[in-house]
Amino acid sequence: MTSHNYLFAQTDNDAALTRLIATAATATGFMKGAPGAALPGWYRPGENNGAFLTSLYQKIEATYPEAGQPFYAMRLWTNLIWQPCYLAVIGAHLHGGVPELGTLSQAMRNIHVDGYRLPAAPQFRGALDAMIARAGADLRHYADAVLKDINAVTKLKRVPALRMLGDHLLGLMKRLRHYQPDICVEEQQRCCVLWQAAMGLENAGGLEVIDLPDGRAFAIMACKGCCLDYLAMPGTYCDCCPRQKKDVRLARQRASAIAEMEMRED
Repeated sequence: MTSHNYLFAQTDNDAALTRLIATAATATGFMKGAPGAALPGWYRPGENNGAFLTSLYQKIEATYPEAGQPFYAMRLWTNLIWQPCYLAVIGAHLHGGVPELGTLSQAMRNIHVDGYRLPAAPQFRGALDAMIARAGADLRHYADAVLKDINAVTKLKRVPALRMLGDHLLGLMKRLRHYQPDICVEEQQRCCVLWQAAMGLENAGGLEVIDLPDGRAFAIMACKGCCLDYLAMPGTYCDCCPRQKKDVRLARQRASAIAEMEMRED
């Protein structure tokens, strides 16, 4: 039997997958992907993931013993949705083709989910809006399967989970300016609305626009969800956390935006 060598792409599907994995790694600087089916012990939605989720839960619990069950459950969720979110957005906006996320498998590294595999398969290609519609629906289907898997191990309420999914999307729409420096805030907002519609998250947060001291417009996140990190690190809130007063949130996000722009220009 001849082994499949992904080093030298044999088909168009192999080549497209190689480019997607390389694009994700280059754009983010941290995504670790490889072609192929799930390895033993990896997470794949809808499979027998009880041991994977229980192990990850116990590791998070041991690391943050005072945080409590709601935090541990939310950490399972955010760990398992961040890579599919990145792949969906990078596929549509940077690579020009979206993969079938249902085949995505993910690896556990200590208390994090980090590393993924995808088998070679046809990718959906088309106009940006069509790719967003396809990838958004696929991403929501993947997330719903993850939520079901988590609730087989521990309780995670649907509403806060979906709010965090929406916030992950907001973060990526905000980050589009990193990947596409010429994008305008109006296009960031337009794409955000398209993703939310495709994912059935129309009631999620949105992108607000602030003016920086030099007059440039900058998109910031108006979140509805909370990652619950303050349960593990009391008094610590993300700069976009909705648990803060609005004026505090806006001041922190403005300061972060100014620092980000100054860093990019150095």
